[in-house]
Amino acid sequence: MKKCSFLFLIAVLLQWISPTRIFSQDTTSTQSMLDLVKDSTAETEYVKNAFKSTRIINGQSIEMLGAGSLDFRILHRFGPINLGASQLFGIDQATTRFGFDYAPCNDLLIGIGRSSGKKELDGFIKYRLLQQSIGARTMPLTVVLLAGATCWTGPYQDPTVENYFSSRLAFFQQILLGSKISNVFTFQLTPTLVHQNFVDLKTDPHDIYALGVGGRIRLSNRISLTIDWYHYFNGQKYVVSDGFKNPLNFDPLAIGVDIETGGHVFQIHLSNSSGLNERAFIFETYNNWLTGGIHLGFNISRVFQL
Repeated sequence: MKKCSFLFLIAVLLQWISPTRIFSQDTTSTQSMLDLVKDSTAETEYVKNAFKSTRIINGQSIEMLGAGSLDFRILHRFGPINLGASQLFGIDQATTRFGFDYAPCNDLLIGIGRSSGKKELDGFIKYRLLQQSIGARTMPLTVVLLAGATCWTGPYQDPTVENYFSSRLAFFQQILLGSKISNVFTFQLTPTLVHQNFVDLKTDPHDIYALGVGGRIRLSNRISLTIDWYHYFNGQKYVVSDGFKNPLNFDPLAIGVDIETGGHVFQIHLSNSSGLNERAFIFETYNNWLTGGIHLGFNISRVFQL
């Protein structure tokens, strides 16, 4: 009897320390360790598609092109609708810019363009300093630096006055700060400095400081609502009439819809500005939304992979 009891105890002990139980315990322990390692070495995921295009409407967006991509872009603005039926509510007038933007790498974009307004050439360099990300390294926003210049190539208004090539030049610098808050909403702030070598009056400032505010609301996978607004901090001109101080230039405001169709992005919008580069739409927005000074316009973007 004692021998049987002893053998029973040995059988119970062997069952307790059997390979099956050891394997089960080790598996649970190993899985827990893998979970800890996975959590500590999570990959960084960069946030993409904050905007459908590298431009919100008038101004640049935090979005960049992929390395080796070339973007052929056409910007078009009709005249203001308050011109009336004789001008087909602005359709008879038009201002156009065409340009090429190229990305030699993911974080760098170089662009050139030419506008029919003032026959102006422009160029810019856009560099992404930080990119919004989640995971092991979290960055709540994207930071992009932009610098550019414009050159007016039209004839001088007064050829009898001594003119200089430098009078044709203007420069602009921007910091683009944006965040994709959710899959539906993106928000961007754009502190801006525009310097113009030549101004109409000695009292006019050469440097204009402005703040751009932009956003995107995704309506579907291919359609988005966008808004683009810049506010002057200085340099706004006024005229006094009948004792009232009326502005001559206004904050540029544009509202539009982006439609993505394959390799194209088509933007149709309304804006009180006909300027198609940073100098033009910040220095020279002379129309007022409240009085019908609204331009119908569109941007077309076609990206090629080189």
